[in-house]
Parts: sequence; structure tokens; C-alpha cells
Amino acid sequence: MYYVPDGTNKCGYYECKVCGEKFLSLQTMESIDCPICEADMDLEIGPDEDMSDVKDTAKLIQVLEGEDVEKMDTLLSLAITGGNYDWI
Repeated sequence: MYYVPDGTNKCGYYECKVCGEKFLSLQTMESIDCPICEADMDLEIGPDEDMSDVKDTAKLIQVLEGEDVEKMDTLLSLAITGGNYDWI
């Protein structure tokens, strides 16, 4: 699978309020750090700059379980990678 490992039975479906990205995570907490915003964060700061704060920008939309995990992972990965739409 694209976002979570094969065989995952429970995961969280999140949307980042900063970048708008939707993704799956093995975590199921109410809010978590967005991996996309974390990757884009500039850690090189000058003496008069504050370090960017990307804490808990992604909010939980839904907890997915069982077969829904694989379906949502496939659907979200198609939006990014393109591919075969026959399963829909």
C-alpha cells in the first residue's frame, strides 16, 4: 500500500489545515503533525527568526478499519500516482 503497510487493520484518515493534504497514518489521535509540512519546514534560521511551528496541523477526519483501510489507501494513492481505476 502507499500510505500504510500491507495488512494494516486500523488507521487514521487526516487532513492538514495548513497545506490541505489528505493522508493516512497508523496513528488515530485527534490531531498529529503533518508529514508534508514537516518535510517542507526550513530548519535553517537566522538570529532574528523564529523556528517554524508545524505541531498538530493535521486533524482526524475518520478512523478506518478493516477493508476500508485498503480502499482509502488505494483511492488516495491514485490521486497522487495515477493508475488503474477498474477497482472503483
